[in-house]
Amino acid sequence: MMVDINTQASSLGYELLDLSPTIGTEVHGINIGEDLSEAAIRFLMHLLVERKVIFFREQSITEAQHVEFSRRFGELEVHPFLPNHTDYPEIIFLDNDRDRPPNINIWHSDVTWRETPSLGSILRAKEVPAVGGDTLFADMEAAYESLDDATKTLIDGLYAIHDNALFLKQMKNKGASEEAIEEQRKRYPAARHPVVRTHPVTGRKSLYVNKIFTRTLDGMPEQAARVLLDKLYLTAWVPDHQCRFRWAKDSFAFWDNRAAQHYAAADYWPQARKMERVTVTGDRPF
Repeated sequence: MMVDINTQASSLGYELLDLSPTIGTEVHGINIGEDLSEAAIRFLMHLLVERKVIFFREQSITEAQHVEFSRRFGELEVHPFLPNHTDYPEIIFLDNDRDRPPNINIWHSDVTWRETPSLGSILRAKEVPAVGGDTLFADMEAAYESLDDATKTLIDGLYAIHDNALFLKQMKNKGASEEAIEEQRKRYPAARHPVVRTHPVTGRKSLYVNKIFTRTLDGMPEQAARVLLDKLYLTAWVPDHQCRFRWAKDSFAFWDNRAAQHYAAADYWPQARKMERVTVTGDRPF
């Protein structure tokens, strides 16, 4: 890690622990429920951009403090498909147990079906299994850099189509009417994003396709698009691009959806794993 980041951390009273060479850092000596200084917020944003995901442990804070901490980094999203907190609609519940088996153990970036996908997500562990339920994170800038030159040339300038078919299917399974489903489809139409995204802060390039929300490549025959997308998806699977976080109650993860993907391991079922997430809105990918 760059010396200036550690120097800044020390000046704020923080200690950093990297989980891998390129992605993932735990920040110790911080209470995110406090009214953090502007200098602290700037540092955390800088660290997030450099390390793609940052973690905080033993943060016994309220839901209101979770929301207010998240709001320091931008406007907050209210998710239209997932269950929201009654008092704080910015918080969504991601609860799994014997009756609600986990189903997001697929590499992805959040809400890429939006025209302006999120900047990042701030996830809290409320209840975790004794063992299992880790979240893995993949550095999609490193994934892009790992590609051969021919593939980089091929995908430069390509666009992918992303949609929310997963959530529309869930609505149907829960008995929603065709009219309600069609209303949501019109409200959130398919989005067109570059396959290679340029980070708005650093200018670095990353792969911006994911197996959950990316449907096809714009202007490419379906079979050719599928072959190429499958190749690009597999870059997130490479351990060299990953870090792995073991949760404990009141641990938080804040990841940069513009440059990272994540995978929630489903190895704990039928034990319970209950999480709360707040998402910071982002801008249109370019």
